[in-house]
Amino acid sequence: MCYAMINGDFSPQFRATQIAGTRTIAIMKKISLMVCSLVFFCQPGNAATQQDHATLSAVVSNFVRQQTTALPGKVAFNVDEIDSRINLPSCNDIEAFLPGGSKLLGRVSIGVRCNEINGWRIFVPVQIKVSMALLSSARPLVLGQVIHAEDLARQTVETSQSGGLSDASRVIGQVMRYSVSAGIILQETMLRAPYSVKQGQPVQLLTQGSGFNISGSGVALNNAAQGESVPIRTASGRVISGIAGENGVVNLMP
Repeated sequence: MCYAMINGDFSPQFRATQIAGTRTIAIMKKISLMVCSLVFFCQPGNAATQQDHATLSAVVSNFVRQQTTALPGKVAFNVDEIDSRINLPSCNDIEAFLPGGSKLLGRVSIGVRCNEINGWRIFVPVQIKVSMALLSSARPLVLGQVIHAEDLARQTVETSQSGGLSDASRVIGQVMRYSVSAGIILQETMLRAPYSVKQGQPVQLLTQGSGFNISGSGVALNNAAQGESVPIRTASGRVISGIAGENGVVNLMP
């Protein structure tokens, strides 16, 4: 079509209405040449001005590989193919980044940007999975049970979501918030710290300051783990708040 336009091979209808004169024909040829050049420049096959998608995928892969080296377990990921309809100007300064609020786990979009003048930015979906040995219940565990080493087992699972525990020291000595059957992957939400002060328990009140210690007694009105706030009724009937410590001690602010 461009050849016909440039060489003046217009349709009979166009020639019938064409304004006579070689000058007009010359102008029309110049316009046709400009239009055809623009069409050729915008064709998908014009790789000289387009960014190679394979390079973008490689940048994303390298970024994910580097950022996940510190994750526990075995990491596997898959970078989605970039839509072939996306045509970007070629760039020599390409950088991958993790959008704010995103985590390198599960389905996530990795940003890729061109840092040159009039640069561009796209987001490439990536699926990230981690295979790791997580702690599970070796037997049924009941509400309020204190966890011991023999209550724990390990299962190698593939996960694409955060959760699960791998460090036994964080679990042993904790208390079950609710009952679970055997073979359940344990998570932090299932556990709590043991109570150092229990509701109705007599407690020792201790106030410490610069050069002085004041002690008293009271009764805990709630359960509390060490470091948690707990209301106390004093011998005079006054209700005050303190921080649960060890061995039935509640610390008060001076």
